[in-house]
Amino acid sequence: FRHFSIFKEAGQSFLEKSGEVFQESGEAARKVPYERYGTPEEFSNKLKQSIEEKLSDIKDQVLVDIFEGGVRIQLVDKEGKSMFDLGSSKPTSEALRILEVIGENIKPLSNPVAIEGHTDSLAYKSADYSNWELSTERALTARKELEKFGLDPSRITRVAGYADKVPLIADNPRDPRNRRISIILLFPQKSKAPG
Repeated sequence: FRHFSIFKEAGQSFLEKSGEVFQESGEAARKVPYERYGTPEEFSNKLKQSIEEKLSDIKDQVLVDIFEGGVRIQLVDKEGKSMFDLGSSKPTSEALRILEVIGENIKPLSNPVAIEGHTDSLAYKSADYSNWELSTERALTARKELEKFGLDPSRITRVAGYADKVPLIADNPRDPRNRRISIILLFPQKSKAPG
């Protein structure tokens, strides 16, 4: 996890999942076939291309990697460029731009989505507010923004805050890159035939 790049492949997967989209038709929504992203690799490549085209100035703050169950997209802080106002769940303009591009790319799919908030290890002086509350509130804010950009709320399976317990840069718990939002697009595995 030390040096992620959105332009490097991060593992292989044998998952395949057809995508569907919900399109509004008058008052009722209906399922219709969508240009399919059969694998996490296909979706990841499309997302990386979109990030390159629309977020070239801040692409180093968007990490995309493939893991066994899907694709993880992370919005990370870096020195002098935060995704949220200090000690707050108010997103910066850069965070909103990134969330909009992510929303555009995941909106047409039917895959389940999980959203996680993470902080660095710097502690709060307040006894009634900690990194647990902050990470959870930031994850909730990311959820609300993605919904504004068209993500169907019924696809969200988990919104959680992990404080500083799952650092991206484990050997430096205060590294600003540990302050991040993870958006996980799940690609359920097809069951294998017995035998």
